[in-house]
Amino acid sequence: SVLMLPRPVLTLFAVIAFGVWLGLACAAAGIMAAALATYYAGRVMPEQKMRRLAGAALDPAVKVLRKHAVIAMFVLNQVPVPPFAVQGVIAGGIRVNVWHYALGSLLGMAPALAVWTVFGDQLTRALEDPAKMSWWLIALAVVVLALLTYFVRRWFATQAAAQ
Repeated sequence: SVLMLPRPVLTLFAVIAFGVWLGLACAAAGIMAAALATYYAGRVMPEQKMRRLAGAALDPAVKVLRKHAVIAMFVLNQVPVPPFAVQGVIAGGIRVNVWHYALGSLLGMAPALAVWTVFGDQLTRALEDPAKMSWWLIALAVVVLALLTYFVRRWFATQAAAQ
């Protein structure tokens, strides 16, 4: 979050550098550390200041976050709006329970971590021996991520409209 590296790039580089399992573990640990750092940065900010900075446009999202914290964080991690660092600051600023935030963030990053781990592994295989690369596995990962993104966007839009 400090260097503003996108999570997919971090995951891809970690998998290429350290292999599938260690790279996945390093990327997940780094992303969770960044998530908690941004959460606590928002936590020290007074809630009134957060509301003044964000404006009224944040109100529907705040209501959804407070009511469905774990699911909402999962959904927000599938839809990169607002950016990852901003999500943490907002969650901390509106006082979402840290365990709900952490669990939702962990679950929310899992699908993208899996997809980018597959890409990293397949890219490594392609560099070593192009015949070892599996286009079907890459296509499956992309389709699963696209479907998940579509359905979670619909859920969040429905929840925000209901609020």
